[in-house]
Amino acid sequence: MSAAPDSSIPTITVIGAGLAGSEAALAAARAGVRVRLYEMRPVKMTPAHRSGNFAELVCSNSLGGEGEQQSKGLLQAELRSVGGLIVGAADASKLPAGNALAVERDEFSERVTRAVRDHPLIEVRGEEVTAVPEGIAVIASGPLTSDALAADVARLTGSERLSFYDAAAPVIAADSIDFEVAWRAGRYEQSADYVNCPFTKDEYLAFFAALEQARAHTPHDWEHLEFFEGCMPIEEIARRGVDTPRFGPMSPKGLDDPRTGRWPYAVAQLRQEDRAGQLWSLVGFQTGLKWGDQKAVVQLIPGLQNAEIVRYGVMHRNTYLNAPEVLDATLQLRADPTKLVAGVLAGTEGYLESAATGWLAGTNAARLALGQPALVPPAESMLGGLVRYLATANPKGFQPMNVNWALVPELPAEVHPRTGKVRKLGKREKRPILYRRALDAFTAWAQDDAGLAVTRPVWPAAAVEEPVTAS
Repeated sequence: MSAAPDSSIPTITVIGAGLAGSEAALAAARAGVRVRLYEMRPVKMTPAHRSGNFAELVCSNSLGGEGEQQSKGLLQAELRSVGGLIVGAADASKLPAGNALAVERDEFSERVTRAVRDHPLIEVRGEEVTAVPEGIAVIASGPLTSDALAADVARLTGSERLSFYDAAAPVIAADSIDFEVAWRAGRYEQSADYVNCPFTKDEYLAFFAALEQARAHTPHDWEHLEFFEGCMPIEEIARRGVDTPRFGPMSPKGLDDPRTGRWPYAVAQLRQEDRAGQLWSLVGFQTGLKWGDQKAVVQLIPGLQNAEIVRYGVMHRNTYLNAPEVLDATLQLRADPTKLVAGVLAGTEGYLESAATGWLAGTNAARLALGQPALVPPAESMLGGLVRYLATANPKGFQPMNVNWALVPELPAEVHPRTGKVRKLGKREKRPILYRRALDAFTAWAQDDAGLAVTRPVWPAAAVEEPVTAS
């Protein structure tokens, strides 16, 4: 639905309707400004996308772990507290995935598309943007930003853009999995949401040998490959040594094979992709192997000897800025503060991180259009920690960042009031305290400083106590 022009309402531009751009557009519109949203798909497609829907997920279908022990769980909670579009659509499209927030990807992107298109203050334009527009704009063109637009952003910032290579995992038809071999379980019996394919040592070594010999796609521009550590292709993991995969994505820890009652030598896991449970993706098996070799390698996995691969793994180039050189923590470009950058282009990695920076960029763009100053969430919050990192990290060798607990300030030491002894909290004790401190700080900031309606957390009566600090 297109909004009728109204000269009394300021207008901003958002480039890209991926996770960051969709979140930015809706956040700005909810703040009361008109949004002109540009999305080139489906008029011009990318190598990774399949449809013209907004926020299409091209790699995993998981937005990360949930709950007070998880850094992504905290970021999810922060976005829920302000009515975030992406996390709301994810909650409504959720699939069983143990402690992870996994979604039915088509349903998820359809929900996002409807929410954005139906807002009366958002005008969607289906065309490619090749140059940074005039006025206040959020550049959220994503990891596959066109060469023309990337070059114009580089011109504006005076900083060369960087690239890294990202990959997606194969998706398997459920009825081709052999459940005489594979079984359903989560690690340490937390759930039964994953399919597990167990290896003996000999099976693993045969699989590894085939993986070493398999051929990868090598497009002409892959002369100096830089892979992001959080989405490393399985073949690149294997290059680091024969045991590296089984101490990484193929770890058998916490998975008792019902046939033996013991942990296998290695395990390949699959995660549900669709609500009907007919499609399953290999966890941690992002790959750029040639499709014939990819099929041969996958069918060496016990339980997948007759696997029907309904979507092969693919690899594509991602583009991002050297954020510490060009961005402030408000996500404004230092060279032109009327331009904000969000998502992978801003130096984040991960669906949730893209959505969160999109929300902040859209909120700040609206504030600028309304004559208000741009804001930064508190340092104790996960979003605040992330954007501060982007603005202040060492620019030499900068790589995109996922959220993690190291982005927020440490708790003060717990000191016994009588003896003066210091007790160091373990991770499981510390993280719920960090989580609650962060969410309290974020919701107070969003309500008091940003002036937003928020859903404040209600902690249980037996809340974890804050550590006692020496005066």
